[in-house]
Amino acid sequence: MRKQMIENAALGVATQVRAVEDIIEDALGEIAELQGRMIRARSTMGVSTATGHAAFEQLAMAVQGLVTARGGMAQCHGVLKETQQFVPGLRAVGMGEGEECPPEGRRSTLRVVG
Repeated sequence: MRKQMIENAALGVATQVRAVEDIIEDALGEIAELQGRMIRARSTMGVSTATGHAAFEQLAMAVQGLVTARGGMAQCHGVLKETQQFVPGLRAVGMGEGEECPPEGRRSTLRVVG
């Protein structure tokens, strides 16, 4: 019972870490799309590059913050992976990049014998 509780807690953390990583990635993609729209809008309106430049600078700072956050989440993911060995009863569960868990060669198939 305790082992299952530990595994469920770890899976919840791993799932949430992955969700946060995905949200940051999505935000970076949305900002890239926004930058493109801003450039096209400025061109369509026929205004100079100086117009709206302050908005581009603010957007660049937001991107930098998200890139830093993405790095922080990657570090968090790595630390959690390293610390799992110190939690009694916690099995390794693969989430994200890296090897499949369990490795391909260690899987077995069930057969029905009749």
